[in-house]
Amino acid sequence: MIDAKIYSLLKVYETGNYTRAAKSLSLTQPAVSQHIHALEAELGVRLFERINNELHVTNEGRVVVDYAQRMLSLYKKMLRDLDSERRNVTALTVGITHTAESNAIAETLARYVSSHEGVNIKMRTDTVENLYHMLSNYEIDFAVVEGKVNHPAFRYLLLDTDSLVLVVSPSHRLAGHSMVKINELKKEKLILRLPDSSTSKLFVSSLQRKNLSIDDFQVVLEVDNIATIKDLIRRDFGVSVLPKSACMDELRKKKIVALPIEDLNMVREISFIYSPDFAHLDLLRDIMHDYNETQNDRARSGS
Repeated sequence: MIDAKIYSLLKVYETGNYTRAAKSLSLTQPAVSQHIHALEAELGVRLFERINNELHVTNEGRVVVDYAQRMLSLYKKMLRDLDSERRNVTALTVGITHTAESNAIAETLARYVSSHEGVNIKMRTDTVENLYHMLSNYEIDFAVVEGKVNHPAFRYLLLDTDSLVLVVSPSHRLAGHSMVKINELKKEKLILRLPDSSTSKLFVSSLQRKNLSIDDFQVVLEVDNIATIKDLIRRDFGVSVLPKSACMDELRKKKIVALPIEDLNMVREISFIYSPDFAHLDLLRDIMHDYNETQNDRARSGS
């Protein structure tokens, strides 16, 4: 159903070269060139141009590529849905952030599929910005993200709220405090998430509201993996600012200590986001119920 010209367009964009695109598609180079020329004639735009003997997509070409990627993703989704219909199963791809991967949502999804025969869920972990892109391109069915959802193309259901806290080892000098002052935090070696993470962005924006800069602090290490950060904290290599929800197991087992930071309001929402044409709202509500049950079970078990 997808025109061969679309495949040629996307492969030329991916490889930046007609010859490599043709080889990847098992076509001749003139055939790929003809596909691109035919698309340009049909749309009335120039898709690629050569600059210093290198092939670059034009501004108009970038728009066409974006839509072509969506078309291909939507086509693949149709094939998956048809396969699911034939097998009488519900197959969904869920996007979650690295933070969500560390809290109760992963356990909740496992709990849901174990109690619902015929449901298959694939989890993809990425940044919030990339999850928005994947949702727009129908690469995922819904996502679990932190922070206020203000994207006009999506709808959302509030799942929970979370807050950022200072995380230290039980042997750290601040572990016995009820809270930490910002000036005390400036003395500590900080191990933070990467700057493009929603956790770091919230911390930085909270500092800015107090006329402070992240440069006022001793950031010694930036790590993408939350589990790695928590391990380094336990071993007293520094302290960190992390979502409390991502630290619950370690907190219950007293492997780390979490403290509020005075004068910093770092509360955020955790939400499901999905497209207006998403057809499984009942499933989201069931997952939300299982999420609450998971949180209650963790609280009762104390582990």
